[in-house]
Amino acid sequence: MNFVARLLYLKEPLDRTPGTHFGGEEEYDLFWPSYAEDLISRSVLWSSQVAQWTEHWPWGQEAPNLHPTPEIQQPPRPLVLDMPPSCKKNNDNEKKAETAMLHQYYSNDQEFSEDSSVDLSQSPNSFEYSKDSVEDGKEEDFQENVRTWKLKVLKQGEKDSFITLKDSTCCPASNFQMIRLEDINTAASQIQKGVQFTPCMYSRLSKKYGMEIYLKKEFLQHTGSVKDRGVFSLLTSLQQDQQRKGVIVATDSSFSMAVAYHSAELKIPVFVIVPNNISITRVRMCRDYGAVVIIFGGSAKDSRSHAQQLAQKNGYLYLEEEDNLEYLSGLGTMGLEIFRQVPNLDVVVFPVGGPCGLLAGSAAALKQLNPQISVIGVQPESFPVLKHSLKMSHPVDNQTWEDRTFYGELSDPSSSKNTLQLVGQLVDKIVTVTQEEILIAMLRILEYERATVDAEGAIGLAAIVAGKLPELKGKRVVVVLSSGNLSLNLLQQCIQRALTLDSQICRFSVWLHDTAGELAKLLEIMDQETIRVLDIQKEHGFVTAKLFMTKVTCVVETRDKQQVTQLQSVLLEHYPSLDWMQ
Repeated sequence: MNFVARLLYLKEPLDRTPGTHFGGEEEYDLFWPSYAEDLISRSVLWSSQVAQWTEHWPWGQEAPNLHPTPEIQQPPRPLVLDMPPSCKKNNDNEKKAETAMLHQYYSNDQEFSEDSSVDLSQSPNSFEYSKDSVEDGKEEDFQENVRTWKLKVLKQGEKDSFITLKDSTCCPASNFQMIRLEDINTAASQIQKGVQFTPCMYSRLSKKYGMEIYLKKEFLQHTGSVKDRGVFSLLTSLQQDQQRKGVIVATDSSFSMAVAYHSAELKIPVFVIVPNNISITRVRMCRDYGAVVIIFGGSAKDSRSHAQQLAQKNGYLYLEEEDNLEYLSGLGTMGLEIFRQVPNLDVVVFPVGGPCGLLAGSAAALKQLNPQISVIGVQPESFPVLKHSLKMSHPVDNQTWEDRTFYGELSDPSSSKNTLQLVGQLVDKIVTVTQEEILIAMLRILEYERATVDAEGAIGLAAIVAGKLPELKGKRVVVVLSSGNLSLNLLQQCIQRALTLDSQICRFSVWLHDTAGELAKLLEIMDQETIRVLDIQKEHGFVTAKLFMTKVTCVVETRDKQQVTQLQSVLLEHYPSLDWMQ
């Protein structure tokens, strides 16, 4: 016969054996040592009409004595109980007394089953019953002052599915936690004074691609990145004692720059540990923000190790980009702003790489405000970290991929399992784009919006420019431009490469006879095709294998692909040795 053991709070104390500890105004606690023995030795059947302990067993047998006798051959198997915090004792003497009584009880038994065990070093807030007599119980309805708690029987070798948190509460072992809209609203109120309310503006790109495109310009934040939101929310949530001690970071990223800037603004001591191969510009910017920058080691791993040692030694809080509630809620405030800025919204396109906190936090806000809004993530084809992580159901590493200089934080390691679960539940689609498509998107933003963004900022628009999202035609779409931290040298290279890919700049070389008038003929041909020459170089024959010949390399400006095709055709007629460089 299967039944459920139910535990009650009683407002009046029951009869106690002499010598038991009880305070006159103290509320009766069911988990006293004298009754702990009774809970271990027998199972009690309760019904919704019962208001006190039954005097007899359900089979009509007399209830056993509270003190077990040596006749009991084997202790019952343990049953895990998820107890309310109020049932747990804080008195060390009472815990020691309980442990001693449990030792006395089990010392009477000669044999133990192979799969039965009790940890006597722990407080008896969980007990075990035999599987033959008790099975999984379901919570029922009770009246008056009766409280019910779910019971679970462990099979042999099965682990407890409940874990104890710092506040002594119990929750499922899974780390999955939905970000509530209340958390995001709280973060929004906290970051008002320290973070920019960025515009979400209608773009002239809408007519070109057949949809209403709005650009959320997060690159206008103080440090040029959306990370300002999460970092400011995280720092303001720290306790005052920790704020006085300071924080320390060890990453060459937008996250570390945001920590440096906002920590200094909040008067929090901040230390940034970086390797010796870091950009000098990044070092200067962090110092200008007010951080103490320490150059240590030849790799990011060395810097992280040194930062952790300093944190442990001096009491600093070591910060890294992770999926704690305060950080994700701060990032989620961007989704809240988008919903308020753009009415009748259909789709939001986010950048995503290894870290996907922005995608998870903002998607949580948007889906709770309007579940009909589609959320799309775009990641690099060369770094499909999120796609692989979702497929494997756990974070994966990206050690085999290269070209981190261009992609930056999109190539960082994957987020933890909690964020991946949020993305898997809330995000409607993940697409990938190539490096060439990202460069073209960066060029379009520069041409149409007069704005400079990095690969992370342009990757969302790249999916639209490349035609990877044809289902968005005619819809109202917000594209997040999340970052604009691009060095001048890299910016120059990206612009030159993007202009070449877009057929606005072409480079070719031809072999000319080293005689007068040959170069003039070449320039005349390009003039007839209305081609503007940007650069021209000559390489004389005495430094090549072809004597009395000159190699001429030209860089020219063209209107579009059609003009490029026409120029190639004309040059091939006059110069069969034409070498067109991509």
